[in-house]
Amino acid sequence: MTNSRLAGIFTPNIVPLDDDGQINEPELRRYTDWLIERGVHGLYPNGSTGEFTRFTPDERRRIIAIMVDHARGRAPILAGAAEANTKETIAACEYYHGLGARAVAIVAPFYYKLSPPAVYAYFKEIADHTPIDVTLYNIPMFASPIDVPTVQRLAEECPKIVAIKDSSGDLPNMMRMIAAVRPSRPDFTFLTGWDAALVPMLLVGCDGGTNATSGIVPEITRKLYDLTVTRRIDEAMALQYRLLKLFDAMLYSADFPEGFRTALRLRGFKTGKGRQPLAASQELDLARISDGIQCLLAEEGFTGEPDSGCPPKTSSADPQQVERIVRSVLEELGREKS
Repeated sequence: MTNSRLAGIFTPNIVPLDDDGQINEPELRRYTDWLIERGVHGLYPNGSTGEFTRFTPDERRRIIAIMVDHARGRAPILAGAAEANTKETIAACEYYHGLGARAVAIVAPFYYKLSPPAVYAYFKEIADHTPIDVTLYNIPMFASPIDVPTVQRLAEECPKIVAIKDSSGDLPNMMRMIAAVRPSRPDFTFLTGWDAALVPMLLVGCDGGTNATSGIVPEITRKLYDLTVTRRIDEAMALQYRLLKLFDAMLYSADFPEGFRTALRLRGFKTGKGRQPLAASQELDLARISDGIQCLLAEEGFTGEPDSGCPPKTSSADPQQVERIVRSVLEELGREKS
């Protein structure tokens, strides 16, 4: 596989587990096929949706090994490589490079909130010793933020750092990053991890996304990407609003990523129970939530309705509201370029 520029939709996948809570390898291989066949551009195991912190280092390596082996070059693998310190992270980079992953994604230091100079030093140490391309992973709700000056400095000083995945959902901040980095690194890739704003993010210059919904409805996220890059904006925004309902239901209705696990079961996969124990009340809530998610999937033709039925469909987004959002994004983009 050539080291082409990262672009498109990379799926941060759920890891199916068996009845003993161990990695369900046959189901993970079937899921890998399913995602590739439905048009995702790449795979992103060991991301937040994949609950990387709930697996051992050996298990994380096994997940990547399974998916690289099964993908067999049909889709590039962006491997989550974050470990507890730079030494172990560099070792993971070396291992995934040996497997044939296209690149790694490394979250900023978590648990300890670090200053921008410390975040820079962390990634600089890794970049100086990694054999594989690195994608910065900015998720400030869970880890030390990677601010714009740090991204710019790392991009200018470290050829091995080739991309950033930003899951903040902050559109103006993404624009500031693109404006700061792209003049000196036109090859640098910007990926958004915020499904709710995929179309606007693509319009302002993102190259793609690492979107959890693509693990559930890859058909929709791929179509959304294609419509946007071909500038069929009205169709893209109408689809974005439909995706938004599903994203909100999966993200906010249960502790992350249980809503996504529930939805994946509805698409025919044996996901098993997650490793985070759930209270009895949460188990009951998931049963209720499952019906709501199934109704949304049924609206798109991916499942039948639950036995209890579904409420009447709500009207689609106001076309004038869609037009205002798109116009404001394009106007802001024009100001950044001028």
